[in-house]
Amino acid sequence: MIKIFDEIPLIHGSGVVLRRIEQTDREGLEELVSNDKVYKYLPTFLYEKQDPDLERVIDVLYGELFTSRESLILGICSEDDNFCGLAEFYGLRDELHKISIGYRLSERFWGKGLATATVGAMVSYLYGNTDIEIITASTMVENSASARVLKKNGFDLVASSVGEDWGYDEPTIADKWIR
Repeated sequence: MIKIFDEIPLIHGSGVVLRRIEQTDREGLEELVSNDKVYKYLPTFLYEKQDPDLERVIDVLYGELFTSRESLILGICSEDDNFCGLAEFYGLRDELHKISIGYRLSERFWGKGLATATVGAMVSYLYGNTDIEIITASTMVENSASARVLKKNGFDLVASSVGEDWGYDEPTIADKWIR
């Protein structure tokens, strides 16, 4: 078994590939980060939203962010390598063999099963290739689509309507999930 931050994985799932983000993905990443609908149910402090220079964002994704074991962000791509969004592993608690996951898709890929396939691929990779034993996720209470994705992938709701710091003026009311 490997540790989650030992390598930048290439993960194949059902109809999706999670892979290292390259400069050739910049146009797709720009489409993603420029759509307010995509980020409606997400924290304000996500890495790709911190710098308007997306070339620089891509260049440093696998630098300090990765080496400090803070976050591993992979591109979500269709089988024909069309950039669809981002998959993220974050919040590693090595001593507990626990990590959190998140994802975001460009709006034109919503409703096509890619989110479900992405979470499935992330879970399979973590349990099949790493020493991770606990996977968690958080969703805003009103984000019923993400709740369905997590349920389809075997996550259980363990805490409902919990106030969390997602970078907004007031605490974000979120549901906590575990698998």
